[in-house]
Amino acid sequence: MKKLRRYMVIGIIFVLITGTLAHFVFRWSNNNKIVGLFTPINESIWEHMKLLFFPMLLYSIILMFKFRNKYPCIISALCFGIIAGTALIPIFYYTYTLVTSKDIFAIDIGIFILSIAIAFWLSYKLTLSRRTEPYTTLLCTLVFILFICFMRFSYNPPNNILFEDPMVK
Repeated sequence: MKKLRRYMVIGIIFVLITGTLAHFVFRWSNNNKIVGLFTPINESIWEHMKLLFFPMLLYSIILMFKFRNKYPCIISALCFGIIAGTALIPIFYYTYTLVTSKDIFAIDIGIFILSIAIAFWLSYKLTLSRRTEPYTTLLCTLVFILFICFMRFSYNPPNNILFEDPMVK
């Protein structure tokens, strides 16, 4: 249990670092279309959800292979954490901007950090409780659907506020 907790803390740090770096990778790659599938191509909330989703997905795959025998529920718990953490970014963002009527950079950073921490905390607690185990197939499918949506909507976004780039207005 202590080892799992340590790996979850390392995951938080890994996602914080790689997610932060991912914010700049599209520009650094000279706007490479492949890179843009996995990193933000603009400043929309949708694109910023990638900053948590892809690094946590990558780290989760590592954890799944490392701990799946000892903790059979880790796959569903991590999938739940990925979904929850990714969803919390727009939930927190739109909640605070509704109240403040403006975008505050420091709060945006806080949302990213808080969403990552909650995602890993949920993953840890659910791994130990095994509550998500009956939903493994559903949760893995939802993560896969979200993955496909990121691939599809990076360059063909629907007409929705979630996909609007505020820098274009």
